[in-house]
Amino acid sequence: MAFYENVFVVRQDVASTQVEALADTYATLIQENGGTVTKKEFWGLKGLAYRIRKNRKAHFVLLNIDAPAAAVIELERNMRLNEDVLRYLTVRVEALEEGPSAMMQKRDDRDDRGPRGDRPRRDGRRGFGGGFEGGGAGGGFDGPAGEGDRA
Repeated sequence: MAFYENVFVVRQDVASTQVEALADTYATLIQENGGTVTKKEFWGLKGLAYRIRKNRKAHFVLLNIDAPAAAVIELERNMRLNEDVLRYLTVRVEALEEGPSAMMQKRDDRDDRGPRGDRPRRDGRRGFGGGFEGGGAGGGFDGPAGEGDRA
């Protein structure tokens, strides 16, 4: 059997208990077809990058699956038929992750970065420069060959 990660997105007006029931339904469907669901994560109600069927927010759920391909095909067919599921994505992976996924891990990475100090810029100069090179009234846009408003 192969390992899969499945993320599906459910409409925002569906209750959280209904989303959990839907995940349980999909887990039993996988078990009936000879697979196992090793992890179910409810990522909660999150904003979408763009509207999907007039929804701006949606419930996100992750399923880690160890099942044959036929079980995953049946799972995706049922997700297509359900009107509450806006989108789904199933990816085959080499191994399933143990512990919480990246979405569930606590994000304290800002604290361990340390102070920035006075770092040099990428072009080797120091300080806050901003603006375009070339100066002048042309806005400093260099054309495709690098020859802009420099005379």
